[in-house]
Amino acid sequence: MDQAQIGIIALRRLRKVWVSTGVLALALVTTLSCTRQDSLPLIVNVPSLSISRLPYIIAEDQGLYRKYGVNVELWMASPQSESRVLVRGDILTRIWRFIGINMPQKADVEINGGTPMMVEATEVARNPHRIVIASTDCVVRAHLIGRKGIQSAEELKGKRIGVSARRATAGFHAILFAQRMAWDPVKDISIIPDAENIGVLRDNSVDAIFGYEREYAAAKRAGFPILADTHEWNETVAGNSAILDSEWLKDPQHREAARRFLKATIEAIKLFHQHPEIAMSVMENWYGIKDKDYARTLYDRGAWIPMKPYPCYEGFKKTKELYDSNEMRKHSPEEFYDDSLMREIDASGFIDNLYR
Repeated sequence: MDQAQIGIIALRRLRKVWVSTGVLALALVTTLSCTRQDSLPLIVNVPSLSISRLPYIIAEDQGLYRKYGVNVELWMASPQSESRVLVRGDILTRIWRFIGINMPQKADVEINGGTPMMVEATEVARNPHRIVIASTDCVVRAHLIGRKGIQSAEELKGKRIGVSARRATAGFHAILFAQRMAWDPVKDISIIPDAENIGVLRDNSVDAIFGYEREYAAAKRAGFPILADTHEWNETVAGNSAILDSEWLKDPQHREAARRFLKATIEAIKLFHQHPEIAMSVMENWYGIKDKDYARTLYDRGAWIPMKPYPCYEGFKKTKELYDSNEMRKHSPEEFYDDSLMREIDASGFIDNLYR
């Protein structure tokens, strides 16, 4: 057999492989398309990992989104680096994202702070009007962590307090702290943005930070003084919530997708409270937390996650008070949430039946 004949045979075999691969890919796409027709698509963004965001991850891990007929494409922060985004979804979605086909500009639902969203709406021009439809985090719960040498919260007058951003929930804590101390948040303390981790305490860049679970655990290990547990203040905030564009929700299909998403999230909250082993497993597999004691500490801190995740009504009122400005006074707290879906689901008996 000469080289030409060998080449022809090789080409025929390669063509068969191409055809078989194409048929398989077409069958896969067809199967996934049929599956997608039975559910409503929804892109959900979880930009950082915290205990109050865990129910949304539990819903994905336990197949609850699929159970309620919503095909969720989950964008979530990587446990190694929150600046890196991981995409979770069906095979076809992952293929599209990998090769850059049909790339969406933004998620349909973002799991983020209601307070930052409200403040941003009054400070950023051309910001689309967004609303909260549900919240898993309505209580002030950070720790005030000092640098070594600071012994009490009273010593912080005139000092630098680090937060992620002034409009973030950590910034809310700093302004609230000043109010509770009867201090002026501009004249009596300096609120320093982009300074929310233990490193800025080690090099004395700031005198204290408002930190959450991870910073608290790191501070305890490193021996930094815990100056206050804000959970003891019994104050409210509009924390991590399901946020979306108000115009998006007006579409009947979008509204139904949001309803199904909420039902899945509500059942995930029930699993969180009644099955700690599931929560611990999700923290290990999705958050990368291998330390069992640390995971248990995080879980115990989540006891305040509400079984009925209505928007943080009082938190929005407090946000308006603390971030008082000419622009903020033009708005009412009610402009920043829509609780109609939660009220419909609750009135149907769905939530009460879950806990029976």
